[in-house]
Amino acid sequence: QVQLVESGGGLVQPGGSLRLSCAASGFIFTINAMGWYRQAPGKQRELVATVTSGGSSTYADSVKGRFTISRDNAKNTVYLQMNSLKPEDTAVYYCNANIQGWTTHLSNYWGQGTRVTVSS
Repeated sequence: QVQLVESGGGLVQPGGSLRLSCAASGFIFTINAMGWYRQAPGKQRELVATVTSGGSSTYADSVKGRFTISRDNAKNTVYLQMNSLKPEDTAVYYCNANIQGWTTHLSNYWGQGTRVTVSS
């Protein structure tokens, strides 16, 4: 069974930095795209950034130049380095990955979410 586990959220002051991690575990054959989404209170979940297995990345306009997504394929882990954080970055951040398991079809998986609060 495939599982995504996030870590690294917390409370940070405006202008500060946080690094989120998300590790995939289980009977994994291959991982395609991995990404981060976020959902602020009262808002819909939105895409933050994605990265392909080859390392190509895309970003939401609101985080370009401040956030960096990366992945370690050997560890089945994706990271989100968040710099120059703003109060509007406050949200629950969710990891997402497109994974084919040894006994399962290619499927989309979500982590449980990690809360990021940017406040003074």
